[in-house]
Amino acid sequence: MNNFEFLKPIDKSLFDVISKAENLYRDEYFEQSVVQTRKFAENICKKVLGDSRTCEKTFDDMLATLKDKATSTVQEKEFIDDLYFIKREGNNSAHSIDMKNQGIVALECLQRCFEVAINYSVYYCKAKNSLLKLRYDTELLVTGKKSKQSLAEKYQIEKKKTKIDAKKKQVKKKTISSDKKRFSFIWILWGISLIVSLVLVLTMFLLSLV
Repeated sequence: MNNFEFLKPIDKSLFDVISKAENLYRDEYFEQSVVQTRKFAENICKKVLGDSRTCEKTFDDMLATLKDKATSTVQEKEFIDDLYFIKREGNNSAHSIDMKNQGIVALECLQRCFEVAINYSVYYCKAKNSLLKLRYDTELLVTGKKSKQSLAEKYQIEKKKTKIDAKKKQVKKKTISSDKKRFSFIWILWGISLIVSLVLVLTMFLLSLV
């Protein structure tokens, strides 16, 4: 199971490409995962252009055409920006000998592919708008298993834990403060008793002299 299950009934070929990218990431083949995300982005670009493609031969050419045809909506801008990012990082991974922080780069590419896939599904394939509510699950990426709790549910649980810990600290402070007061009161009583005892002893001594 992976983050792109929603794409499977919409476009099986794209689903297969991006599923391989997640599997590569899970096996810690980060550079190969980034290159695979580039392949995914290029294929989506081809599908979006469709019959409007003419003499475009490279991914750059297709992106330039897609940018020219864009109507400047926020959704289109994000879509194209994500494609450019994935293309750039994919090229870097394919041609660079030693890439730093590849795990972080691979994760961001996958997350951007997720957004691209949702935009493609909703705005180009007319899928349900409910897909826009989906969020990328890094736990699912790493383990291949969907978490039983949503991010919101995990947040609420952590929030409750924080409140419980805060209450425990308050109770502990009150207990310590109460213990200190009790301890101080005992010392005061002990001091008074000691003074009274000394006065009595001194009085008895003076009386014996008389």
